[in-house]
Formats: sequence, C-alpha cells, structure tokens
Amino acid sequence: MPSYLSPGVYVEEVPSGARPLEGVGTAVAAFVGLAEAGPLNQPTLVSNWTQFTSTFGGFLDGTYLAQAVYGYFQNGGGNCYVVRIGQDETNGSGKAPKAITAGPTAEIGRLRVQALDPSIPPGDISVEITDPGEGSPDDAFRLLIKRGGEVVEEYDRASFARGKQNVVTMVNTQSKLVQIEDLGAALERPPVGETALATMPPPSAAPQQLTSDDYVGDVAERTGFASLEAVDEVTMLCVPDLMSAYQQGAIDLDTVQAVQTAMIAHCELMGDRVAILDPPPGLNAQQIKEWRVDKARYDSMYATLYWPWVKTMNPATGRLSFLPPSGHVAGIWGRNDDTRGVHKAPANEIVRGAVDLEVQITRTEHDLLNPVGINCIRAFPGRGIRVWGARTLSSDPAWRYLNIRRLFNFLEESILSGTDWVVFEPNDQALWAKIRRTIAAFLVMQWRAGALFGATPDEAFYVKCDEETNSSESIDAGQVICEIGVAPVKPAEFVIFRLAQFSGGTSLVSE
Repeated sequence: MPSYLSPGVYVEEVPSGARPLEGVGTAVAAFVGLAEAGPLNQPTLVSNWTQFTSTFGGFLDGTYLAQAVYGYFQNGGGNCYVVRIGQDETNGSGKAPKAITAGPTAEIGRLRVQALDPSIPPGDISVEITDPGEGSPDDAFRLLIKRGGEVVEEYDRASFARGKQNVVTMVNTQSKLVQIEDLGAALERPPVGETALATMPPPSAAPQQLTSDDYVGDVAERTGFASLEAVDEVTMLCVPDLMSAYQQGAIDLDTVQAVQTAMIAHCELMGDRVAILDPPPGLNAQQIKEWRVDKARYDSMYATLYWPWVKTMNPATGRLSFLPPSGHVAGIWGRNDDTRGVHKAPANEIVRGAVDLEVQITRTEHDLLNPVGINCIRAFPGRGIRVWGARTLSSDPAWRYLNIRRLFNFLEESILSGTDWVVFEPNDQALWAKIRRTIAAFLVMQWRAGALFGATPDEAFYVKCDEETNSSESIDAGQVICEIGVAPVKPAEFVIFRLAQFSGGTSLVSE
C-alpha cells in the first residue's frame, strides 16, 4: 500500500475483477518416421512444406513420412513437429537411413506385381493372364501365379471394378507370394500372356532392423515419440512409417500393435493429445473388424483408427499409390478446428489429394465397423472421398465421440495455462470470486461459439468455488478447489426422418 504524506491528487492502477483466459491451440500434429536427412530423434517444428523439404529432404521411396506431412498441409494442417527416427549408415551424420532390398517385380498393363519375399531370385515367380471362366463379365480375367512353372495360386473372374472381385483386393488379401498395386485409372484388362518377375527395384530407405524401441524411444534420452513429452503444444500423434516398415518385413504385426499400444499410453500419460492409428494394409471390411476386435483390443478415449488407406500421387515414383490415412486425417482435424471449432466432429469432410480408396465398402459393411470404433473413409458419387466417422476407441459411452475428448482437452489446457496467476494468492472469498468470474467468462465465450449445449449459460455450464468446495482443511493444506461442469454438444451421427401417411384434403398448416 502506498504512503500518502503530502496533500495532493494521486492515481493508482488496480487490477480488474476478472482476468482474461485465452484458448490454447488444438491442432498441432507430431509425425514420427523416416527421412533422408535432418536431425535424428529431435522434435523439429515445421510450419509448411518448403520448410520440411529444406530440413528433412523430399519424398523418399519406401517411406510414408514425407507423404503424410504433405497430406497434412494439403488438407489444412498448420504447425507440426517431425521426429526423424532410424539408423544412420554414418553414425549420425544426417544421411539417408540404411536400405532394405525389395523382391523382384514386373508391370503387366496397369498392374505392378512384386514378390513378398526379397530373397526370391528373379524369374522364379511368373504371372499369367488368361481368359476367365464362362459367364464372366467382359472386363474380367483370370490371374495365375506360377512358381517354377507350376500354378500355385489362381484368381478367376478378377477385374478392376469395385467389390470383392477387385484384383488388388483378391490378391493382396489371399496371396502368400506376391502383392499387387494398381497404377492406372482406365478400366482396361491387362494383356493376355505370361510375365516373369525379373526386375529388381532399387533398395528402399527403410532400416534393415527396426524394433519398437526405435519408434517409442526413451524419455531420458529424448528419442522416438517419447521425446514429445517435452513438447506441450502437440495435440495429435501420427506414426505413418510404422506401416512402411511392416510392409517391407522390417517389423511384424506384433511389433505394430506394441508400438500403437505405446502411442496410446503416451497420449493417456500426457492427457492433452490423441493418437491417430493406421490400420494394416490390404484388409477388407471383415478382416479389419477381426483385426480390431480379436487382435488390436485397444480401449482408449485418447486414440482413433481410420480405414481404409487412401490412393494419392506418390511424387517419389510418379505414380498413384496407397498411403496410410493418418497424415491426411490430421490435416482435416486442423482444417475443421480453423473453420468450425474443436467442438465440431471432424467428419463429413473432403480428403484432399485422395483419388481413390484401397477398399470400397457398403453401408451394411459400415454397420459392422462403426460400433467397434473404426472411422471409415468412404467415396460418395458426386460428393468425393470423405471421412465418415468420428469415434474414439473407447468403450465408455461418455467418451465415444472424438470431438468430446478434444473439446475437454482444449478446455483443460486453456484453464490450466490461463490460471497460473492464482498460485500463492491469498486463499479467501475474494480469490474464489475472481476464479469464478475468470472461468465463467471463458466458458460463456465457448457457449456462444456453439461448443456447449444449452439455451442459456446456466444450462451450458456451472462454476463452483466457495466455502462448500474449500473447507478449512483444504485451505490449511494450501489448496483452492474449483468445480466446473460443462454440457458439450454431441454430433448428429444418426439423422432420422420419420415419414407417415395422412389423409389429404385438410391443410395441416394454419394460415
């Protein structure tokens, strides 16, 4: 208190009753994967695609990190952190990671066929295209996989049309020898004849030996995505190159699930971010449900799963290829937050850059996947390719919807970061009133933005900080306790119009 010793007029600056509380950022992604350059195991802030290429290099064949980050910015994402993992041939000199050899390949029309086993010698496996059985559609054909001149696999009535007879779906879900990639866009049959898998592709950039430790890392050593514990701004976690290593045989499916479990544990520990999980490639609707229910038994409000993979242009090869969807989805989350707000479910949104999907599903198949938390990406005639799901992987109905979890993350972080001034203040009724006014003013803004449900602020939230919540025991313990309740808006996931017949002749609308 100032001392007044002589007569005069004095001016004092006093704080207002309420202090402003600003909302924190909600859409900052973190990507963990392989790159051709850049610092290893060091979270690096990247704000645009040019900055990524200058730091980590461009598109690298055999990896998905660069394509995922490109899809993130393409779909409206803003700032992100990139953690480059892997093993350097020069022990940390910043060069490209070690290479792994892929199996022999061949291109047959618009199909690229590659042996799954890289140790198979060129010419040992061949693919023959013949006419299909009687009564087949005009665009159908028979595909024979031969080894040593003997037919070991046969796929009859295959075509490029959508559905279970799609040649890529048939072969990639059943074959033990090869995988197929569709390179074209025109619906034309591959030429009849036999072609040997003889071309050896260049080595890819995936490390020869990857373990779960390469992805998960160690907090003390600041490696893997564990290094992101020191970065408070991150709200989304993506590991797209987990699937590139799985495709190339560097890791198995058990390792994939171990890493994804660690991603979920990391997000639950931090409490302010959500993991965007990628599914294994080449699965149909029934297989992805079985994988989700029987193997990947994740149950967390801090994780989501999107399926199927999206088809985009791969600048590394100049051709269309399938890509795990996590990078594109993270960008959609950012775009949704900028245009509508974190309270809006990030669904019914166009996937920019996607030209096709790995699997086309029906509504009946979608009925099997949505209840188990698989957010489907679907193609709609005249409406493009859209994200058509907004669920977490939680079995708790209170945390079923993704926007509810992300809204609470936003509210919690905003309140925590905006109330630091309370610490060491006198714990009395004046302080309690200031806390109530500060938080109530912030929640009124969220209610006006449409984030909270209710016709009035009293219906949308309450803030309680008084003698009832702060007993003498808690005051003696140095604690000030404030209870906050909010009513979040939930998405209209099922829109139901009930139509009924009525007898005509009488207007139901009064004039």
